[in-house]
Amino acid sequence: MSWTPTGASAPTTTSLDELAGVVAGGRVLVLSGAGLSTESGIPDYRGESGQLRRHVPMTYDEFVGTEQNRRRYWARSHLGWRTITGAAPNDGHRAVADLARRGYLAGVITQNVDGLHQAAGTPDVVELHGSLSRVVCLGCRRTSGRDDLDRRLRRANPGFDATAVRVNPDGDVELGDEDVRGFRLVGCTGCGSGVLKPDVVFFGESVPRDRVDRCHALVDGAAALVVLGSSLAVMSGLRFVRRAADAGKPVLIVNRGQTRGDRYAAVRVELPLGRALTDLARLLPATA
Repeated sequence: MSWTPTGASAPTTTSLDELAGVVAGGRVLVLSGAGLSTESGIPDYRGESGQLRRHVPMTYDEFVGTEQNRRRYWARSHLGWRTITGAAPNDGHRAVADLARRGYLAGVITQNVDGLHQAAGTPDVVELHGSLSRVVCLGCRRTSGRDDLDRRLRRANPGFDATAVRVNPDGDVELGDEDVRGFRLVGCTGCGSGVLKPDVVFFGESVPRDRVDRCHALVDGAAALVVLGSSLAVMSGLRFVRRAADAGKPVLIVNRGQTRGDRYAAVRVELPLGRALTDLARLLPATA
């Protein structure tokens, strides 16, 4: 979960010239991380808001291990979902959608689970780590909408009036044991008894193979890879950076702070993402 910067950093700049030159050529694949959503009020784990320093997310083994762990997760996530659904796309999301409409992008892979790329109008986003808007039954594998689960949890817990202290990127919140203890879980409406889990990749869980293969195909078909707001601390995203670099394709990173992928990057742009991407979109011609 954690990563400590080591080795040389990528050449850093506050100029958009090199980034604009690469994007102007078209067929650019975007890989976005939690840093893109911080301007929408959703904190990240490893950047300046650094939630990983104060909150360790639940692992897959913990979630499936005990009912009490699942009770703790769903009580906290039930509150966090209200913040996720209340978040709106920011200037960075809108700029990415604009670049896609104008033909500059070969695709978008996001490590985020908040759905804000789609809300901004970006089509065909590959959600590498899944989406909080869906729920999957670990028994029958049926998927359903999170809004439906939210209504069912509200009915099952009419007196639940806890207040979230802090919301994390995975929709989890800080919540005391006394608020969790009486929270009632609900089962799958398909099979009637299955354990429900958000349709996201937990820490310790693998990204589905077909999804990885789709991302590899996007990397192979792109002319360049641009990373937006990710420290690339986990291999699920870093592997695409490595694949692009091994193929001799330019890798450019826009991120506040060093990343695990710096050694593969031609340059790292040190600017706030909303401002950088809005300015980038203005620098480019109307169409690719």
